[in-house]
Amino acid sequence: MIGVLDYGMGNLGSVLNTCRKLEIPAKLISSPEGMEDLHGILMPGQGAFRDCMSHLRDHGFVEPLRAWVAENRPFLGICMGLQVLFEDSEESPGVAGLGILPGTVRRFSPTGTLKVPQMGWNRVRWMPGQSFFPQALHDRHFYFVHSYYVPMTDAKWAGGITSYGIEYLSAISFGECHAVQFHPEKSQRDGLALIRAFADRVNHLRKPSQENAS
Repeated sequence: MIGVLDYGMGNLGSVLNTCRKLEIPAKLISSPEGMEDLHGILMPGQGAFRDCMSHLRDHGFVEPLRAWVAENRPFLGICMGLQVLFEDSEESPGVAGLGILPGTVRRFSPTGTLKVPQMGWNRVRWMPGQSFFPQALHDRHFYFVHSYYVPMTDAKWAGGITSYGIEYLSAISFGECHAVQFHPEKSQRDGLALIRAFADRVNHLRKPSQENAS
């Protein structure tokens, strides 16, 4: 079972409907107690960094999420679900993120041709060596809506890059923790394929324990 994190914000309906369309067993989780029988977590998010962290704290999810990732259990973050993995954001000075990854989320600088927020379809290129994101989806277009971004880094969690005035990290991946700045649930066939890949990974990781139990 995959849990779709319900912490008071995020595009929950679209994400849950996508899971249903793909026949992926999924349910909304509104408290840490609901995480006990999960095999994977999908965290959608939209809105402000400050609000996201406030809602996570109010629902008691901050420490359980840190523990989940530290235990290398499957996680897929979407949009704000990527940004809050970092220490902080220029959007909300003084507000701490989950701090699972080091670094600050930055704001795009508008130019004569590039508007903020970035809204619409853009290309994503997977980083060499990453092992989660399907190569069949390399250099494909996904749907973005955001004003803040994760700067480029050579760190081991770099999963994919996108260009919008500058190159930035549009995907991260380390261990079983993955996150994307774009919205796969709004990205038609390729977005559905990405969510399917996460569900397949969750099922793959369950198999050894299932076989041992039998």
